[in-house]
Amino acid sequence: MYRRSKSTTSRCFHRVLRSVIALESLYIQQPQGDVVPKEIQEKKRFFPYFKNCVGAIDGTYVRVKVPNRDAPRYRCRKGYPTINVLVACSFDLKSMYVLTGWEGTASDSRILKNALNRDDKLLIPNGRYYLVDAGLPHSTILMAPYRGVRYHLKEYSTRAPQNAKELFNLRHASLRNAIERAFGVLKRRFPIIRSTQEPFYSCETQSDIFSACCILHNFLIVEDRDKDLEDEVLQEVLSAPTEEVRHNSSGAREGNSMAEQLRNSIANQMWTNYLLNPNNEINMST
Repeated sequence: MYRRSKSTTSRCFHRVLRSVIALESLYIQQPQGDVVPKEIQEKKRFFPYFKNCVGAIDGTYVRVKVPNRDAPRYRCRKGYPTINVLVACSFDLKSMYVLTGWEGTASDSRILKNALNRDDKLLIPNGRYYLVDAGLPHSTILMAPYRGVRYHLKEYSTRAPQNAKELFNLRHASLRNAIERAFGVLKRRFPIIRSTQEPFYSCETQSDIFSACCILHNFLIVEDRDKDLEDEVLQEVLSAPTEEVRHNSSGAREGNSMAEQLRNSIANQMWTNYLLNPNNEINMST
């Protein structure tokens, strides 16, 4: 009977994990902002309105194992310990920035503030911005939807936009769902970060595992893209029940005047073009 000890298995696992993470700089790269993403440039619904947008940002929960004394800090609204991972993704679903390790009780806005000020910080090119949900602050570098206005795609399936703000929110949601699809594909592909069962590894190791999965995810998008999987996730996103803010929205606030002027200008341009276009159909699938 041939067996390998648990210590040997653990040692080899961590050796491979470290090796994958060492590839991070090759496969997880932040945008330079010198080109307009083709997902925006090739669609009249988004171009030229979102031509300065480089991607979308959101957080997701990952189950972790922590000592009982630390459990309250990590226990999210789902009732079990998690870490809240902040991810910035491109519109072709690649991860461009990953910040792991924050306890599940931390709000997205708090984590984002840290991401913008740490040594390995989130870099946003001058004059560019990311799309975020209503749980994060609206600013010149983060474009949030109008609050108190219909937002989720499912809400527009039976009634078309009625004004400029609703049309803006619809287009915003149609573009920002890239981050939701990226999370869906990532977790469907790697059940180790999707499971709600307590993992075998420590919180630190589970954080490293998420980073490694993002690296492998980016590699697979380039080398072996699974369109069927992406289509399945897209249908799940479109049929998902509406929810105002999935994460803790404490700290969210209205944008500064410059950011508000930009958002209002984009919304008015969209609405004008929408009214002048006789074939202004609502296509949520793209």
